[in-house]
Amino acid sequence: MTKRFLVTGGAGFIGSAVVRRLVQATGHQVLVLDKLTYAGNLESLTPVADNPRFSFVQADIADAPRVRSILAEFQPDIVMNLAAESHVDRSIDGPGEFVQTNVVGTFVMLDEALKYWRSLPSARQETFRFHHISTDEVFGSLGADGHFTEATPYAPRSPYSASKAASDHFVRAWAETYGLPSIVTNCSNNYGPYHFPEKLIPLIILNALEGKPLPVYGKGENVRDWLFVDDHAAALILAAEQGVIGESYNIGGNSERTNIDVVRRICAILDEIVPDPAIGARDRLIEFVADRPGHDLRYAIDASKIKAELGWEPAETFDSGLEKTVRWYLDNRDWWQRVRSGVYRGERLGLAS
Repeated sequence: MTKRFLVTGGAGFIGSAVVRRLVQATGHQVLVLDKLTYAGNLESLTPVADNPRFSFVQADIADAPRVRSILAEFQPDIVMNLAAESHVDRSIDGPGEFVQTNVVGTFVMLDEALKYWRSLPSARQETFRFHHISTDEVFGSLGADGHFTEATPYAPRSPYSASKAASDHFVRAWAETYGLPSIVTNCSNNYGPYHFPEKLIPLIILNALEGKPLPVYGKGENVRDWLFVDDHAAALILAAEQGVIGESYNIGGNSERTNIDVVRRICAILDEIVPDPAIGARDRLIEFVADRPGHDLRYAIDASKIKAELGWEPAETFDSGLEKTVRWYLDNRDWWQRVRSGVYRGERLGLAS
């Protein structure tokens, strides 16, 4: 059955992957609502821009009258809320924007979605879903053992993760208090095509290509579970369509790696695919730099619930996904060169000075 998806933040990294998959692999109608901040990029939607089932509106999720009119006009069956400020380092430098978008913006989306849902006939109320997309960072930091489950207590440690934790709590409060049919998903670190180059993997790929220093926080011992973005997009659409109202689902890639191992693997792939005698072995470019304030040691997702209940598991291993990612950046230099020529040039953020 064809549905109407409103995807906030759909010009961002994960959001655009969701939109491309919705348009290319389903018959659904898709409207993207995006503010087009520094990390929003309409070029990430170029592959689907001419499809008649795709449309775009530039708007801020914290603008209640605008959100209200968009909901009334588009009449979505599913709202997928991916709009968020998402970079920890930027949250250290400017936490206010994270509170405004991630907390206030989510509140506005919930408040307007509730009014819209209440206006629907009963049959459409029963099939409506508000799907809020969040992060594993809300759970805090793990030691050497264990995994985050859906029952793990929240313990955010950065302004970013605190803002996302607050938004998750608001979603659950709207579900419990007002009955808004909602689902929450929490994911591990994403990587893949169209990733804004302030994040670790694209930053390392581009710096290594250009022979620039490869900055690694601390000793590079922090561990993350890596999830290929197209796998995540598939999981999100599945959760939105088949997830149980009121439930949350953890989405992970079963791919724990230390940061230094990730950086060295990128170097090895590039040295094999595009060796450069002028640069030499790229791992010689690694530079250990001052650690991020409050840098969580380890994240690891237990994604057994979504596998058992919805049948999802990642299609990519870390090695296969990383090689696809590297090759995408090699094949799409125009995309990242335009990004790098503008608001972000690879400078260090989040020093809390």
